[in-house]
Amino acid sequence: MTKGRVYIISGPSGSGKDTVMKKLFERKPEIAFSISSITRPMRPGEVEGEKYNFISRERFEQMIQNDELLEHNVFVGNYYGTPKAPVFNCIESGRDMLIEVDVNGAAQIRHKLPSAISIFVMPPSLEVLKNRLNGRGTDGADVIEKRLNEALREIASAKDYDYIVINDNLDAAVDDFVTIMSVDRFKTDRNIELINNILNK
Repeated sequence: MTKGRVYIISGPSGSGKDTVMKKLFERKPEIAFSISSITRPMRPGEVEGEKYNFISRERFEQMIQNDELLEHNVFVGNYYGTPKAPVFNCIESGRDMLIEVDVNGAAQIRHKLPSAISIFVMPPSLEVLKNRLNGRGTDGADVIEKRLNEALREIASAKDYDYIVINDNLDAAVDDFVTIMSVDRFKTDRNIELINNILNK
């Protein structure tokens, strides 16, 4: 059986990566999504196991100690991380998995799983990014400024990714993701088993 592939997706706040992912899963429901483990309290509207598993700080630190995580970070005093076992079980079964993670987490995953394909969702311009953040109407000017500065820091890391998808048009961006995943299936490393089977017979 051909193994599945891990796809890493990152992008700054305002890049529209969550909307792209939603549309991508509608187009390709066979792709699995990695559920992160976090130690912060559940927020209103969140569902256990939908995007996050909410666990204790003690359990998370135990996972770090036991090398059970592909990546982990601390944000505002809380741990966030990607458990290894569900990812490896998924790809061993032949199914592809998408992991949404920030640039720091992506670097950790690439180091531990060099076969992973990393995709960075980019806004078409800084002006568009500013307009998207302002258009939310939920943050003050100081928060937006912080988000922009963080976005620039993340965009500076985009050169480390395998692919850049510019989210100027949502449908086109989803098409780009599908194209990347489709072409990836023809790579030699995903077809070694086929080659060996033919040679052995």
